Amino acid sequence: MIEIIGVITGFIMILFALMAIESKKLLNSIVFLSITSLLSVVEFIIMKAPDVAITQAVIGSGLMTSIFVFTLMAMKKSGEK
Repeated sequence: MIEIIGVITGFIMILFALMAIESKKLLNSIVFLSITSLLSVVEFIIMKAPDVAITQAVIGSGLMTSIFVFTLMAMKKSGEK
């Protein structure tokens, strides 16, 4: 049962990664990339690596997403001047 969940999660990760690449809006790409990172947390938990999952959740999903959003906001502000 766990293997089936892992395979389904992997396919969903690939789907969101492709959506992040193909999205025309940068904010949508950031959201899709964040979802991909969150799904990788599920994969790490399935692989029984909770320490790697916590690190991925904090750095990959939280910190990187916030850095991307702040960078996008800074780009929009500098473009308005």
